[in-house]
Amino acid sequence: MGPSKIKARKTQPLFNEWNPFPLIELLKSYLRYDPAAQSIWEVFLCYPGPKAILIHRLSHFLYQRKIAVLPRLLCELGRFFTGIEIHPGAQMGRNVIIDHGMGVVIGETAEVGDGVILYQGVTLGGTSTSKGKRHPTLENGVVVGAGAKILGNIIIGQASRIGANSVVIESVPAGSTVVGIPGKPVSRPVASGQELEHSLID
Repeated sequence: MGPSKIKARKTQPLFNEWNPFPLIELLKSYLRYDPAAQSIWEVFLCYPGPKAILIHRLSHFLYQRKIAVLPRLLCELGRFFTGIEIHPGAQMGRNVIIDHGMGVVIGETAEVGDGVILYQGVTLGGTSTSKGKRHPTLENGVVVGAGAKILGNIIIGQASRIGANSVVIESVPAGSTVVGIPGKPVSRPVASGQELEHSLID
């Protein structure tokens, strides 16, 4: 793929205060994207993603206030009940869908934009032992397929999609479709309504 021309950048925190956000808005997002979802109540009671996000909102609020231990305990509680591990320091946007969820890991300095969809087994991991920004940034509308690994302080551009089991180690521009190990962009762009159609990737 060659050296990336996109440089990771610092962004303002998505949420600075305790704000569980309009829960109904998130639950309706699940109904739009998951044909198996029958009702808002079903999503709220039976889906792990909304529970993991709500627990993270509280742990992130406490983490920003430098409260010791408790944010990590909440993170562990969320992982126990949902199988999803979101570090309290991670910044999560609105209406982030974590589908199925088991095995999803989101690191401390990761930034996840609005309307992102993450499937089971996704890792947003770090590649450095430094305490600075070392996890990826996913811009709005990114879709990450099951088992994909996105590693390091890189940027995944808006409305991109990452194929299942891909390993992405370099930034990619907006609207990209990335597959493989290491991940490489392919020719077909993402059309509206085709965000989940992995069979259309070529």
